Amino acid sequence: MKLVTNLVFKGECRQAFEFYAKVLGGKLNGMFTFAEAPGDMPIDPSFKDKIMHAWLDVGDQSLMGCDAPPGYQENMGGFSATYHSQDAAETKRVFEALSEGGKVTMPFNATFWSPGFGMFTDRFGTPWMVNTIPRDQR
Repeated sequence: MKLVTNLVFKGECRQAFEFYAKVLGGKLNGMFTFAEAPGDMPIDPSFKDKIMHAWLDVGDQSLMGCDAPPGYQENMGGFSATYHSQDAAETKRVFEALSEGGKVTMPFNATFWSPGFGMFTDRFGTPWMVNTIPRDQR
């Protein structure tokens, strides 16, 4: 079994997932627009080039994403996409790259539970936490 988080965007899904793939070293295994949906599906013509389904694999983990059609859009909240690594330098690199242009809510620093942890909302509105796994938890 695998639980996969689906991120919902207001039109920036393609840009966000291409960025996540680059920063995280992942592979986009699907990116389908609303225009590619079956012909009998009602689609606002202004939304046809937006993403109906995106799938990103990063190692053995995955993220899904889509653009919400008008009337179905809500701000993301109540969760954080989370990145974990055993390498503090790599965790810091990911923090700096993903948070660029976003809003840092907790700067990347050592905490009582981790040698490196930080929180931010990226430029696409996705809330993130990045965490370095301590040696005693490996």
